[in-house]
Amino acid sequence: MIQKNLSSYSGLVSRYTELRMQENRSLEIAFVKGNLIRNIKDVGSGVSARVCKNGSWGFASSPELDSENIKSVIKAANENAAFLDLRENKGKSMPEQDGVSFEKDFSTKKTRLSQKQIMDFIREIDSHIEKKYPGLSNRAVSLECLDMEKSLITSEGASLYSMLPRSIVRIALTMDKGRGPIEVNDSMGGLGQFEDIFGSPSDLYGRIDDLYRHLLNKCEGIYAEAGTKTCILDAKLAGILAHEAIGHTTEADLVLGGSVAANYMNKEVASPLITLVDFAHTALGSNCPVPIYIDDEGTLAKDAVIIDKGILRSYMHDKESAALFGAKPTGNARAFQFFDEPLIRMRNTAILPGSSKLDDMIASIDDGYYLIQPSNGQADTTSEFMFGVTLGYEIKNGRLGRAIKDITISGVAFDVLKTVTMVSDDMKWISGGYCGKKQLITVGMGGPAIKCKVNIGGR
Repeated sequence: MIQKNLSSYSGLVSRYTELRMQENRSLEIAFVKGNLIRNIKDVGSGVSARVCKNGSWGFASSPELDSENIKSVIKAANENAAFLDLRENKGKSMPEQDGVSFEKDFSTKKTRLSQKQIMDFIREIDSHIEKKYPGLSNRAVSLECLDMEKSLITSEGASLYSMLPRSIVRIALTMDKGRGPIEVNDSMGGLGQFEDIFGSPSDLYGRIDDLYRHLLNKCEGIYAEAGTKTCILDAKLAGILAHEAIGHTTEADLVLGGSVAANYMNKEVASPLITLVDFAHTALGSNCPVPIYIDDEGTLAKDAVIIDKGILRSYMHDKESAALFGAKPTGNARAFQFFDEPLIRMRNTAILPGSSKLDDMIASIDDGYYLIQPSNGQADTTSEFMFGVTLGYEIKNGRLGRAIKDITISGVAFDVLKTVTMVSDDMKWISGGYCGKKQLITVGMGGPAIKCKVNIGGR
């Protein structure tokens, strides 16, 4: 545990200074075919200070949390800022902001389970799969729990205490009918500690049944036809498109670095059916997967409406980029570990739901595909992307047909979004994602299903 209140050090923060104390606690458990291959519990904690002098940044950190060491970290950060200021001579100052304070603790109120009890929970899921589905050639069941606890004060009077936990169970099922292994996977869980997310192993059995049904279908599946096709991208694929191919192009530091979005402000970049938001903490009346109330610069976090009815309206900012663009900071400065400096990062990026029913969207397609589950993928600051798809079905004459083998989809995201003609009226989140921009960070992504045209890779 860390200090919840750092106000005793407020007299030591001058100029522009951020003082952050943080502890990340993680638990990873994994079984493969009944064999325990991972059982790791880790704690990483420390303190950091970041100082800005005339536009030059000094940073220092330490894993020691005693009072004298904290003072030394602040001193070192000031010295680093002064050293760089002499050489860079930028002559800039940070814009002043009102100090904001917030405390948000998502810790469970239930009795905590031991590591062994949690391991037995995961083992029971694995045993259930083994008994019910003996024809599998492989199975993997894993758990990832992460508690991120932070305290922050700034020279502007901002303060934060937060404890943001996440608990995710991942399941992969594999079958080999003599034509090579076929795999499907799914993840379950989200915001909260293990005890609040998972009550009983049997609560997951229905999802596992659905996953197994998809596996059987995929084993009898076909190869998709290559070419530009009318497709429905389900929520997970729409979410990864929003994050990877649109979100990164509109992070202000990447805009300054040459992102294509630099040329698109206040221009049409998508269908009028598309509104895309990087949510701070709440969406449609519910908590987001990664709720951020104050970012790691002490800025009050606000939703960033990136695309509004097809028009690019804003970028995501930290304090420095907001000053450069003449905008207001959106609270997108985030750091993953105590020794990381805050960067402009997404929080919970999603397309807003529309008005169409998924069944009607499927019925509207004579020849296309319904794409459900993404795997890995990549995108660059031109918004060009390529994603793997591990679960999908053909659509023939308005009805779902045979499952398809693994494929890739590709395109230029802004062009793909201009082809959207229907958006479903539901909303789903991917709650177990990480973003790897320079440093890992937990993110949420999601949205509705969208009907669009996209390039399909064939066999």
